[in-house]
Amino acid sequence: MGSILRIEKLEKSFGGVTAVDGIDFEVNPHQIKALIGPNGAGKTTIFNLISGIYPVTSGTIRFKEQIIDGLKPYIIAEKGISRTFQNVQVFEDMSILENVMLGRHCRTRSGFLAAALNLRKTRAEEKRIREYSLEMLSFVGLEAKRDEAASNLVFQQQKLLEIARALATEPELILLDEPVAGLSVPETDEMVQLIYRIREIGITILLVEHDMGMVMQVSEEVVVLNSGQVIAEGTPRQVQNNEAVITAYLGERETENANYTKS
Repeated sequence: MGSILRIEKLEKSFGGVTAVDGIDFEVNPHQIKALIGPNGAGKTTIFNLISGIYPVTSGTIRFKEQIIDGLKPYIIAEKGISRTFQNVQVFEDMSILENVMLGRHCRTRSGFLAAALNLRKTRAEEKRIREYSLEMLSFVGLEAKRDEAASNLVFQQQKLLEIARALATEPELILLDEPVAGLSVPETDEMVQLIYRIREIGITILLVEHDMGMVMQVSEEVVVLNSGQVIAEGTPRQVQNNEAVITAYLGERETENANYTKS
């Protein structure tokens, strides 16, 4: 089976600064793969390129063998890629359910006029959107809070809400940007279990994360970036034992602390 995502010679420059410099890597279907590296290594920039937020300077992004660089973010979402953000983005004045229903927008068929006229087919579609959104809230454990304002959620729950909204787009690939940043150890453990469950329902996962213990636990492969370039790629154990990684990012002490892989 071929890769679901293939990055080839990807470059992104901002003025005279090259943030991503000739990146190549692939993600296979149903895989959990991680991008790691120090701050400024280019991780989130790559997510922004894949999701269409930034235009590519050069290189190619292929999703299921189709070139997607240059497409609008909503078209990329329609094709099957969703994402979360490093800084959680929820609509605080809307209900939790309404936040998730927004994620279904790329799967709706009724236009503005049909909605304005409140046609029967529009009402039926609205019901389906609500039902699917409730399923996603149940999947992440927030269904009981569906009618509360998103502003009432604590930080961990906001992260879960953002994941539910991303899942509402019915993605084949989800980009998780620092899913456990700011979480306690028990909350991190819960997020790890959720990530496994996302993969179990057939969704491929590409994640960016600084928590090395979590990365080495959940990831099947790891890509290590430094100064916008790939300096290592392989299994968690291979990456941990790579001298370039130890020097550029992990450091010997942290490598020892994170020196385990998932059972």
